[in-house]
Amino acid sequence: MSKSNLNHLAERLPTAWQSSVIGKAAGANIKVLRMDSAAYPEEVHEVDEALLVIDGVMNLDLAGELVSVGAGELFLVPAGQPHAVVPGSHGTLIIIDQ
Repeated sequence: MSKSNLNHLAERLPTAWQSSVIGKAAGANIKVLRMDSAAYPEEVHEVDEALLVIDGVMNLDLAGELVSVGAGELFLVPAGQPHAVVPGSHGTLIIIDQ
């Protein structure tokens, strides 16, 4: 077993919006990344993706619908759903995917 401070891990990442795999659980990757208020372009994945905001806020654009995800909240993006991050998103994000 190991313990990690997710905010400290995110702060130490050299580049915002580049995730780092910190472990695996039940076959899924657990990634941490630092959001820096910049936008992140639209993307689509072949698998479901869980987005867990640890600190700050993430603002998602889902086909023109804006969804704000705050600290302590989880958003599940279904496979095939285009999504982008709009400017103003900041803090620590955990991504769980395969």
